[in-house]
Amino acid sequence: MPGIWEIFLRSIFTLFSLLFLTRIMGKRQLAQATFFEYVVGVTIGSIAGFISTDIESNFFHGFISMLIWALVPFLLSYLSLKSKVVNDLVEGNARILIKDGKIMEDNLKKENLNGEELLEQLRLKNVFSVADVEFAVLEQNGHLSVMLKKENQPLTPKDLNIKPAPIKEPQTVILDGNVMLEPLATTGLSKRWLFTTLHKMGIPIDNVYMGQVDSYGQLHVDLYDDQITVPIPQEKPLALSVLKKCQADLEMFSLETKNTSAKKDYEKSSKQLKQIVEGLTPFLQN
Repeated sequence: MPGIWEIFLRSIFTLFSLLFLTRIMGKRQLAQATFFEYVVGVTIGSIAGFISTDIESNFFHGFISMLIWALVPFLLSYLSLKSKVVNDLVEGNARILIKDGKIMEDNLKKENLNGEELLEQLRLKNVFSVADVEFAVLEQNGHLSVMLKKENQPLTPKDLNIKPAPIKEPQTVILDGNVMLEPLATTGLSKRWLFTTLHKMGIPIDNVYMGQVDSYGQLHVDLYDDQITVPIPQEKPLALSVLKKCQADLEMFSLETKNTSAKKDYEKSSKQLKQIVEGLTPFLQN
């Protein structure tokens, strides 16, 4: 029985020690950790497990060992921020594997990679042809970064000379059927607007699991009852449609009127509204 209590106390102390040490070492995710950091983490975990259960071992000696394994990498990490030489020694260097569309075979050998492994890494990046790649580099954490050739890169609004609307963080205004007052206030909207919008959608708030307001003030909801189809917000398409109709009406008025002065005014207003519609279209399209 005394042995069980000793294991219990050892485990509790070791658990909180691990929590403290991991907070010191940083919050880097496992996928971002280097091989050295991965080995350090496994070793510290092994030491912690050993000193927690082996009551015949010296707990203090094991704790000092765990502390050293945690603090030395922390010290090296700090020094690597101050010195590139230390950083290259501890973290290693990124290695170019494809440059100007050509595979660097010597660099592949230095990283102990073969052609099949390179193709596998490319496929993980949704690249199935080496001919599509302009540049590829193996990062310090073992991930492959790929830049496609210009003609194979996806189009962006900038390529089409389109200035898209800025996007802000969506605010969760309903969670588990409860109205979240602070995010709702952040949007500049009120509870009255929220309940009115839900009423228009024909949805009671107690059936809403989550509701979010986007940067355009549109409410998107997820319901507890997945059998109910949620209507898609139509505020933006409707506003765009109304503006286009107004512009078309002005063009029609300019064609129908026989008053020269009115015709010029209609044509001028139609052109101005057309420019406004073209400027607002990226903001109002879904």
